[in-house]
Amino acid sequence: MFNFPSLQDIAMMLPAVVLGLTFHEYAHGWTADRLGDRTARYQGRLTLNPVAHIDPIGLLLLFFAGFGWAKPVPVNPYNLKVDQRQGMLLVALAGPVTNMLLAVISAVVFGALVGLNLPYFRGIMQYMIQINVVLAVFNLIPIPPLDGSKILAGILPGRQEWLDQLEQYGSIVLILLVFTGLIGIVFRILVNPIYSMLSALARAVSRLVM
Repeated sequence: MFNFPSLQDIAMMLPAVVLGLTFHEYAHGWTADRLGDRTARYQGRLTLNPVAHIDPIGLLLLFFAGFGWAKPVPVNPYNLKVDQRQGMLLVALAGPVTNMLLAVISAVVFGALVGLNLPYFRGIMQYMIQINVVLAVFNLIPIPPLDGSKILAGILPGRQEWLDQLEQYGSIVLILLVFTGLIGIVFRILVNPIYSMLSALARAVSRLVM
């Protein structure tokens, strides 16, 4: 469960964790803002300043427990100028999609610059790919309060009372998934193949530029 990484590992992971969480939350706020809800803007959350988004406890747990969180961006669905369910679906989807885009961009940059042999560059970029893929996949799990539950609510027809009822137990369910190791199985099934594909992309880019 707790793996206590070395200080060097933490230093190499830090850019990926901070950027991944910051862009994830900013994407939620930006999408909501574009759809008519200015709540994030008024509360100073429509920014790429990590200080506005990083939760210290959630950050530490990401390093030492393998899961964590940022400060959720506030969204008022009643302010959205589109259908509420579809609007919340788009707002929720924006975070994981942004993390996947960061992972793809990181793979391209990794491949393009790997020949420079910069100190710690390889480790930092590998974490940029891996951690952003993990953030995307983890947040797509359809358990409240994760983004996947809001995406599921926007896809399924009718009222989803069971999701509302699950919300009060969602955090407990997630903790159980982590402590029982089931979340690790999910990651091995979903994260590893995506990471392998992006690693292959990085190698392909490196062959083009070298």
